[in-house]
Amino acid sequence: MTTHSKISEKGPFFSLLSGLPGGGKAFMGILLAAACLTLAGNLLIPEGHALHVPTYLVSLMGKYLCYALLALSVDLIWGFCGILSLGHGAFFALGGYAMGMYLMRQIGDRGVYGNPELPDFMVFLNWQELPWYWMGMDNALVAALMVLLVPGLLAFIFGWFAFRSRVTGVYFSIITQAMTYALLLAFFRNDMGFGGNNGLTDFKDILGFDLRSDGTRAALFAGSVMALALGYLICAFVTQSKFGRVLIAIRDAESRARFTGYRVEYYKLTVFIISAILAGIAGAFYVPQVGIINPSEFSPANSIEVVIWVAIGGRGTLWGAVLGAVLVNWGKSYFTGAFPELWLYMLGGLFVFSTLLLPKGIVGTAPDVKRWITAKLNMNAEPNKGEA
Repeated sequence: MTTHSKISEKGPFFSLLSGLPGGGKAFMGILLAAACLTLAGNLLIPEGHALHVPTYLVSLMGKYLCYALLALSVDLIWGFCGILSLGHGAFFALGGYAMGMYLMRQIGDRGVYGNPELPDFMVFLNWQELPWYWMGMDNALVAALMVLLVPGLLAFIFGWFAFRSRVTGVYFSIITQAMTYALLLAFFRNDMGFGGNNGLTDFKDILGFDLRSDGTRAALFAGSVMALALGYLICAFVTQSKFGRVLIAIRDAESRARFTGYRVEYYKLTVFIISAILAGIAGAFYVPQVGIINPSEFSPANSIEVVIWVAIGGRGTLWGAVLGAVLVNWGKSYFTGAFPELWLYMLGGLFVFSTLLLPKGIVGTAPDVKRWITAKLNMNAEPNKGEA
């Protein structure tokens, strides 16, 4: 029996893991190992020990992982289909608001005004009853469905009109940015029923567990790890399938793919919806770990920053997008504390540096550097052989 048939008998999931490129396998191994070490350091090693991982650091790393999943969703459409979206922060924020609505309903009568049905901001604004779109959001399954459905539905409606109209390139980027800016203005309004400028906050618990406890924080971190790992496997499955090869053909020569007989708009729409859902899931895990969601998450600047993460890490590599998101956000956390006035200049300089000197990103440039070093070593070895 061949090795391929043995792998196939173990199921498509095992086949996908076995079919990951070397970088993907290393990424999965490092991700799971780092997650286990972090959880062990937080839950098993007592405070005061040198190896103890404080809870605030667990939540910070969980936030980085949510950003990594968002970057992964952008790399799926930009790196493999050539769709540059400057509005993916909208899908991230919508998933976050769906989770925030569920968390607000869990507060009940423990709010400032003690109203068991209406969130505090609605009582303050003299709302008399819960809006219809808040109905059922106290149910975890309904909230989870909305996390997937709302970003996916927006992506379907937006993508349907954009791709059927053959809007591409910079024009598509501009209208995605206009979309997220329109949502930013809408969610700032108090009469929208989403907390206006202040957004949704003061969360108490999730699924009956206290959000402030170490165990819940660790569980949310573990959930972020699993979401990122699953998102990576989904993206790897999509890009390595026949569907993915068509996406690459569309990226490299859309008109040629269209003339070959492929319905390009359907392929674009499908991958756009998948990407939006992944971004929504990232937003849903982000909100309980940071404790707030407000309209600033719709800011077009946030979506542009995601593109920078992907470009720095390596467009079209998947795990390079994850690396870029983690590195840039770690730098942001450090340098905004050490050099708060210089961070934006440093971020812009980093993007210019990566564009000019690392056009393929960190991961994309690594093989070229390896080949250059190997060639240099071989050149240095040849004279020694001649002398011998």
